[in-house]
Amino acid sequence: MTLQETITIPDTLFAQEVDEEIVILDTTSQEYFGLDEVGAVIWQHLSEHGSLHKAYNAMREEYEVDDTQLEADICRFVQELVDANLVQKKL
Repeated sequence: MTLQETITIPDTLFAQEVDEEIVILDTTSQEYFGLDEVGAVIWQHLSEHGSLHKAYNAMREEYEVDDTQLEADICRFVQELVDANLVQKKL
């Protein structure tokens, strides 16, 4: 996973913000997933743009964090979302 990737969120997912966190329902598997505050911020940026790079740039402005660490964290998190079938890489 790299910052040059873009993703799509399947239509079978419903996400709702609850107390600065996100709860996601996968209507296909009937499973719920929870994202903490930072995961929720990444999710919101991805759902708006689909671009890891745009999410990275937005978060650089919001948080004081090492650029390399931020990139690694976003890429790792999105890969976990891909592995859980919550997002799909655009081809």
